[in-house]
Amino acid sequence: MRTVKIAAALMIVALFGSIHLAAPEFLPEVFHLLSRGDIVETANYINGYGSLAVVFAFLLTLFVNALGFPPAIIFSTANTLIFGIVPGIVLSVVAETVGVTISFQLLRFFFRDSARKIIAKSKRLRSVDKYSSKNGFTVMLIARMVPYVPSGILNAAGALSSMSLRDYFLASLVGKFPSTGIEAIIGHDAILHEEGFTRIIVVVIFAVVLIAWAWHYQKKHNH
Repeated sequence: MRTVKIAAALMIVALFGSIHLAAPEFLPEVFHLLSRGDIVETANYINGYGSLAVVFAFLLTLFVNALGFPPAIIFSTANTLIFGIVPGIVLSVVAETVGVTISFQLLRFFFRDSARKIIAKSKRLRSVDKYSSKNGFTVMLIARMVPYVPSGILNAAGALSSMSLRDYFLASLVGKFPSTGIEAIIGHDAILHEEGFTRIIVVVIFAVVLIAWAWHYQKKHNH
C-alpha cells in the first residue's frame, strides 16, 4: 500500500509538471490570482478565456475546492458576475462538489489508514467514528450549509471519518446550494451595489427545507 501511495503522489506531481511544460505561464498566473484573492480581477481573468470561460471557471473552482483554499467565495462570486446569479451559483456548486469529492478521495486514500489506527486507541474517537458512519450525512449537510466555513476542514473531517462516499457527495452537493448561494449573493451585491435581501431570504427558506429533508433521509437510511 505504501508503494501505491508513493506512485499516486508521483502521478499527481507529474500531472502538474506536464501542465507546466505544456503552458509555462499558466500555473504562475493561476497561483498569482489565488494569492491576491481579488474577485473582480478573478472574474476578468476568467472572462478573458472567451467561449471557454465557463469551462475554465468550472475547472478553477474545482481545483480551489480540491485544495481547500483560498476561500471559495472568491470564485462563486466571480462566477455570478460573469454568468449571472442563478447560472453562476449552479456552476459553482457543481464544481465545488466535484472538487471536495476529489479531495475526500485523496485524503482518505493517503491518510485514512493512519487515522484508523489512532481512532482504535481511543474509546471516545471510536464512538465519534461510529457516529459518523450512521449520521455523517446529516452532520456534513448542515456543516456545508453554514456560509464561510473553510472547505478544507470539512474535506479532512469527512475523509478521516467512516462516512460513506455516497453520503459525503450528496451532503456536499445539497448543502453547498444554500451556503454558496448566500456567499455569492452577498459578494455579488456588494460589488455591484445591489440589494439582494429577498434572494437571501429565499435561500434561507430553501436551507430549512433541505434540513427537514436531510432529517427524513437520515432517519429512513438508519432504519
